[in-house]
Amino acid sequence: MTNVEQVKSCCATAYSSDLVAMLLGEAYHPGGLALTRWLADQLALRPGQAVLDVASGPGTTARLLTTGYGVSVTGIDLSPVNVARATEAVADLPGVRFQVGDAERLPMPDASVDAVVCECAFCTFPDKPTAAAELARVLRPGGRLGITDVTAEPDRLPAALTGLAAWVACIADARPAAGYAALLAGAGLRLRGPAERHDNAIARMIDQIDARLRLVALTSRGEAERLGLDLHRAGEVLAAARQAVADGVLGYTLLVVEKPSG
Repeated sequence: MTNVEQVKSCCATAYSSDLVAMLLGEAYHPGGLALTRWLADQLALRPGQAVLDVASGPGTTARLLTTGYGVSVTGIDLSPVNVARATEAVADLPGVRFQVGDAERLPMPDASVDAVVCECAFCTFPDKPTAAAELARVLRPGGRLGITDVTAEPDRLPAALTGLAAWVACIADARPAAGYAALLAGAGLRLRGPAERHDNAIARMIDQIDARLRLVALTSRGEAERLGLDLHRAGEVLAAARQAVADGVLGYTLLVVEKPSG
């Protein structure tokens, strides 16, 4: 297995496990559903539009967008387990579907959606230029892409935040906000405004995961070990991440870009 395949496999496995779901909560990203709503507002979603949710996880965002904004949503996720769970969770909702897919090879036609959302996932894509090009490809002219993601100063990241565990935790290959903007610009997308910083969101999520990790250590250590979660290593990553946020090395940002009409 190549390094790229290993990263994708580990991410897909980790983000479909019950234990990780417990650690992360309902929304698998900093800021939770409140930040998802804010992102959707910046996309100016309108009833009847087609939206693509990339790395859709358990389907929480897709459900919110459909019920709250009247759009139809297609969720794409690497994990068959996540896709099955998300499909079951929205069985009562028309206009929502999920399928297994890779952000670097989206199973969608050209210019087929009005908006794309991608929450705390772009930083984990091994081939970011290809993923950016794919996100641009499926957008209709005038369509918008909204990203919320971990930001980092790569040269200042401590060693604890550069390994595979940190990659799965959305840290190891995170970029500065300007780096994401440049990747999206390289795909022909135009920034709608300045990047918004939401560093407090990632700080709160680190604290939340830390508290839940301590509970796992007390009540579910055997299950954690069965799933391959090294509690000591996870604690080291969280401690390093908390310090990196305090030092301004790690943060969280929101970007909205648009595909030019002409």
